[in-house]
Order: sequence, then structure tokens, then C-alpha cells
Amino acid sequence: MDENKFEEMIEEVIEDVYEDVYDDMEAVEERLDELSETVEELLTRKQYAALRDLLMPLEAADIAAMFNDLDERVPVLFRLLPKELAAEVFVELESDQQELLIHGFSNAELKEVLDELYLDDTVDIVEEMPANVVRRILTQSDPEIRKSINEILKYPEDSTGSIMTTEFVDLKENMTVEDALKRIRRTGPDKETINISFVMDDQRHLIGVLGIRTLLLAEDDDIIGDIMERNFIAVQTLDDQETTAQALSKYDFLALPVVDTENRLVGIVTIDDAIDVLEEETTEDFEKMAAMLPSDKPYLKTSVWETWKARTPWLLMLMLSATFTGIILTHFESALAACGILTAFIPMLSGTGGNSGTQASTAIIRALSLDEVRFSDLLQVIWKEFRVSICCGICLAVANFVKMMVVDCWLMNNPAVTPLVALVVCATLVGTVVCAKLVGCSLPILAEKIGFDPAVMASPFITTIVDALSLLIYFRFATLLLGI
Repeated sequence: MDENKFEEMIEEVIEDVYEDVYDDMEAVEERLDELSETVEELLTRKQYAALRDLLMPLEAADIAAMFNDLDERVPVLFRLLPKELAAEVFVELESDQQELLIHGFSNAELKEVLDELYLDDTVDIVEEMPANVVRRILTQSDPEIRKSINEILKYPEDSTGSIMTTEFVDLKENMTVEDALKRIRRTGPDKETINISFVMDDQRHLIGVLGIRTLLLAEDDDIIGDIMERNFIAVQTLDDQETTAQALSKYDFLALPVVDTENRLVGIVTIDDAIDVLEEETTEDFEKMAAMLPSDKPYLKTSVWETWKARTPWLLMLMLSATFTGIILTHFESALAACGILTAFIPMLSGTGGNSGTQASTAIIRALSLDEVRFSDLLQVIWKEFRVSICCGICLAVANFVKMMVVDCWLMNNPAVTPLVALVVCATLVGTVVCAKLVGCSLPILAEKIGFDPAVMASPFITTIVDALSLLIYFRFATLLLGI
């Protein structure tokens, strides 16, 4: 392309970015794909000034998404960004890209980036990095920050303390509104959020919270102790991080105070951290429900070896557990030989049972995660699922009876499919659906009660159990009705 035409095109692209890249959110992804191609072209031509102008109006998350596709060229682009935007982009990058950048940073550059990060983001990065990188990060951090990082790292991995930040606005109850606003203006730039302020006494006990709206609408000479909210919700450092994230979602808070066992305020958890936790926990639950070991890497970043290691143990366990199904089939081998047509309907019964159990377990696991159901509700859940399963089972049985008589017997002219055989299959179908839904609804609740993750008791395990039960029910009805 002619150089002048290319420069004109770049000017138009930059102008479009400033004017309307985020005007229509439905077109954002398509627009960003086009920008990625332009970024690569500018990198090839070494037109760094145009690159900087192109990246400046974009959100940090979108810049990071572009960087994740550029590999070894990331350091060049990163150094074009102003330090505040660079720090925001750094937080959004994948851990391998962060490690690549850290290795390429001088000590001064690394310190400059770390100074712009919030404490909880620094802790997240430290947790992802190898030991040699962690040592370098801690060396370049200020002593006070280093101490705070080490304190947070002492908390258990899934605890609230591990995701909190100690950068919050603290006030005294004897301050005036004017004094409080001055303090916020002075210390606010270094805090995670200024939307919520936390009022403490001289021993750092939390005694109240105060929203920025209340503060701005109050008179300058109002006393903080008179306008703050004394009834507040707080979490403790050792509380499960998922429970804390759910509390933020439930009450629509922007931040939750974190206190120790003596009600001393030690940090806060903000809504952005809660969203990350909920996303991680949901992903982990889906992986467990699909019988895979949880992974903390994106799918395309996970190697074949790591994927194999995550899936094979569960597959081996489920394969061995399916031995029970084989034992049942072997035990009733003579019955199958006497009425061979029964074999043709085993896959349908097993599949329907597995699907029914998965429906119930998925609904209950979701209810447990949202705290809609507890162990004390077990009988109520079983009674509800029993009634649902009877309705579903009868509906499926009627439809299957018509199908067997019309399609299998009449259209396919199969004399082995008699009304009595159809009755055996349909009666088994009702029993299988009932058993599957009862197993599917009860196992997750029982698992949580004894300390297991309910997601483990999902589709694969329930399907294995239901397969065995459906065969036992099937051959029991066949023995009673067909006399085999």
C-alpha cells in the first residue's frame, strides 16, 4: 500500500476509535478485530506514534486482549502506554504475558508498574508467578507494601482474606463532613474505592460505614458519627471467598468490610474481586460437573498434557465404577437371552435416566450455590422432585408406549415388541425417572453436608448410579410381567 494512503487510513481509524468505538456494544468485538489487524500492521511498519494514538482511547481489557495475541511483541507495545493505563493493562493480561513483561522490565520499570497497582492486584500477580519472579516483585515493592502482601498471602487460598485489599478510606466518628472530604481528597487516589468509607475507633474497631452520596449531600459541619450507618454487614478474614462474593451480589454492595475475630477492620473486598471469584467458582463447578480436574488456565493456553491429566483420572474412576452395570447385565444374561428385544431399549432407559438425574442435580447445585437450599430443606426438595418425576415419568411412558406400538411394532413390523414388552419398558421408564431425580436432587445436598463440593455429585456420578438402578428396575419388571 502507498505510504501516504496508509497514513490517511490510519488517521481515519484513529478518528473512528475516538468517536465511536464504544457507541454500539454489539459491534465492539468486530471493531476490535479490525483494530488488532491495524495494530499488527503498524508494528510491522514501526509507526509507534500512531500506535500510541490508536491504543489510548481503548479500555484496558480490550488492549490486553490484543496483547495476548502478539506474544514477543508485547513489551514494545506496553512501553508505548502511559503509566496509569499500562498498569491497568498489566492487571488484565494473562499470567504468562505478565511474566514475559516482568522478565523484560528493568528494575525501575517494574517498580513504576508496581507503584500503580492496587494491593489486591499485586497479590494476585504474586500468586501466579514462579518463585524467582516473586522475589523480584517483592524486592522492588516498598517495605510497607511488601509487608501487606506477605500478610495477605498468609491467609488460606479460598478465604476472604486472600482476596481483600488493605487500601480503603478510613474515617473517625468525631470528624466533620468537611474534614472527611479533605481526607478523601488527600488519600483517595491511592485507595481501591472511595465510594464507601469505613469509620473506626482508636483501636481500629469498625463502628460504621458511610457512602459517598450521604457524604456529599450532608452539610460541611455535620458530624460523621451522626450520619454514618451503624447497622452494617461485615465478613471475616477466614470466611469462604465464594460466600463473601455472594453477599456482595445479594446486597448489591460495592464493597464489604473484612474484620478479624475482634471486629478490627483489616481490609475490604470490592465488587470487581467478587465478580472474578464467582466466575472462577462457576468455571470450577462446570469442570467438576463434567468430570474434569479444575484448571486455572484458559482452554487454548492449556497444553494437551495438562488437559489429559485433568480428564483421565475421572474417566478411569467412572469407567471402573461402571463395572457394576456390567455385573448386573451378566447376572441377568439368561433373561436377556430369553427375551432379546429387551436389550434394544437399554440405551434409551439409561440415557433418559441420566438426563433426568442431570436436570435435578443441576437445579439443586445452582440453588445450593445461591444459598436458596440448605440441608434442612432436603425432605422438601425430595418431595417436590418426587412429584415432578411422577409427572415426567408418566408423560414419557405414555409417549414411549405409543411410539413402541406404532413405530416398532406396526411400521417396523417387529413381532417381538408386544404390548407386554412395551408395558415393561414404560413401567421401567417411570421407575427410572423417579429414581434418577431423587438421586440427582439428594446427592449434592448430602455431599455439601459432609463437606464435599456438590458439583462433584453431578452428571457423571449420577449417570453411573442411575444406570445401575435402571437395569435393576428393568429386569425386576421383566421378571414379574414376562416371567423370564
